[in-house]
Amino acid sequence: MGAPTRHSVVRFATFEVDLVAGEVRKSGMRQKLAGQPFEVLRLLLERPQEIITRDELRQRVWPKDTFVDYDLGLRRAVTRLREVLGDSAGRPRFIETIPRRGYRFIAPLTTNGDASAIAESPAESVPTEARQSRRGLRIGIALGLGVVTVLLLVLLRFVPDRFRWRRVNTSGVPEIRSLAVLPLQNLSADPLQEYFSDGMTDALITDLAQVGDLKVISRTSSMRYKQTKKSLPEIARELDVDGIVEGTVQRAGDRVRVTAQLLHGPSDKHLWANSYERDVRDMFALERDLTLEIAQKIQAQLKTPNQARLAQTRPVNAKALDAYLQGNYYLNRFTEEDTRKAQEYLQQAIDADPTFAAAYAGMARAHYGLFQGSSEEAVIARRAAERALELDPTLSDAFVTLGKIKLDSWDWPGMEEEYRKAIEINPNNDSAHEDLGEFLDAMGRLDEGLKECQIAEQLDPNHDHLSGALYDRREFDRSNEVLLIMLRNDPDNVVLHHTLYLGYEAKGMYKEAVQHLERTWMLAGFPEVALSLHQAFATSGYRGAMREYAKQLEHVHATKQIFLPVNLAGVYTILGDKNRAFYWLEEAYQHGRGSGIPLWMMKSYVALEPLRSDPRFKDLFRRTGLPP
Repeated sequence: MGAPTRHSVVRFATFEVDLVAGEVRKSGMRQKLAGQPFEVLRLLLERPQEIITRDELRQRVWPKDTFVDYDLGLRRAVTRLREVLGDSAGRPRFIETIPRRGYRFIAPLTTNGDASAIAESPAESVPTEARQSRRGLRIGIALGLGVVTVLLLVLLRFVPDRFRWRRVNTSGVPEIRSLAVLPLQNLSADPLQEYFSDGMTDALITDLAQVGDLKVISRTSSMRYKQTKKSLPEIARELDVDGIVEGTVQRAGDRVRVTAQLLHGPSDKHLWANSYERDVRDMFALERDLTLEIAQKIQAQLKTPNQARLAQTRPVNAKALDAYLQGNYYLNRFTEEDTRKAQEYLQQAIDADPTFAAAYAGMARAHYGLFQGSSEEAVIARRAAERALELDPTLSDAFVTLGKIKLDSWDWPGMEEEYRKAIEINPNNDSAHEDLGEFLDAMGRLDEGLKECQIAEQLDPNHDHLSGALYDRREFDRSNEVLLIMLRNDPDNVVLHHTLYLGYEAKGMYKEAVQHLERTWMLAGFPEVALSLHQAFATSGYRGAMREYAKQLEHVHATKQIFLPVNLAGVYTILGDKNRAFYWLEEAYQHGRGSGIPLWMMKSYVALEPLRSDPRFKDLFRRTGLPP
């Protein structure tokens, strides 16, 4: 157990905390941290390396007569504290969560500017900037060895952040266990070549994601930093990564030139750079060389099957490659119109090269994305995914698509098998982890499901992968909190608004629920539905709004605009019309998933709870194979 600190100023990494004044500084700059989050930090720093229980924190931070939701307040305080420190619950550097018990401060401390203490502490406890500064070293030599330690530490506080870490200790490469590939910049004269640079970025992420135990951030989170003005340390902190790859792509006719560099994100330290120029037909060989060089630089090894795949790269038909990249570009835009464009381009790629495995995998995703109960779309998706794996059994995304297809036929064992194969091939496949998590939740294996969704969140931190798992566990406050955080960065996300509607509905917060339901339909392009909900709630309350909602949902279904059977079942259950609710649940079972709430979620969907004792509900569980 660590002894309680008796010092007024405590330092760790680049932070300095004045426990008396109640201030936190990072590299000399004051940070905004006060109130309950600071009090939590104070108690953790007073007893470093010890577990501070939740009860101790409650007693210290919240007075005895304060009436609050302690759990929620404590979570918010710790979340805010981690934001300021740039820390992560999943991979903590400073504050470790001890499940069901409390928290512990785990970083080494130095106190009150005691130079000897800093000099004798482990290297990890010394601010990275101090250890790495050549400028500080030159000044120290000039002033003489007798005063170097004290003077160097004082002067380094005034050295700008951007000059510190990178000017150092050239004898070693910082350890990199996690990586993000920022969108490669298009330097081609034609701005319409953006799809090509995006495609190169996707391919590089895919290959690096299959390197040893390296954590690689998904493309959906990385692409948010396209043309960003944020500094590399900011990006590294937001994505919780050690390494960042950035570069450029320039295409001229049949020649393509790629430059790339590897940097240590938290310090902006340059580690490696290289340029490659090849014929466009040799793009996969170019990607292979780039991936292997980066892996070598961070001293990581490719997993065996993927190393074999990279070693067997072959020239690709230029026309097929171009069509494939354009198809992938539209596929990642996620609208129905863009998905149909993607299908056209991917078919062109397959026509030009019938052995192009990645094009088949993309085609499977495109057709499954448009599957709304259409057996034809499902059959095409399945055949394309199977053909992709015949040509290349290391395509993780093709296994994910097969897993989704098996979900629609209630093949639960087959679905789990496909998702686990996808993860075995590519442990960084966030979609596979999230889909596996949803499967485990449907099976009632909630702890396992939450773990998979947490992994997906770490791999794709700019998107929500957690709220559904928390909702399934009836942790509605935490689920809503996650959604509100995500909405700050993506305020027009239809899915986030609809999920938040479900969360507020589950808590009986009907005003907030209707507000987010209105926003959902407005963003989805149905302003008339949003307006009718608003008016009905204003005049007739929540039940009136639900009656109007049922009417509107029936209309969009009858006009074949959207198929939302489980949503309708939930609304009719709220209105007390069980027969109509079961009619729509049967529609969902007979005609496929449609859009909206999936049928496998009927066990956790709060609105359907009044149906659970009905024999028809139990029969539906039996037919779907879901555990009761």
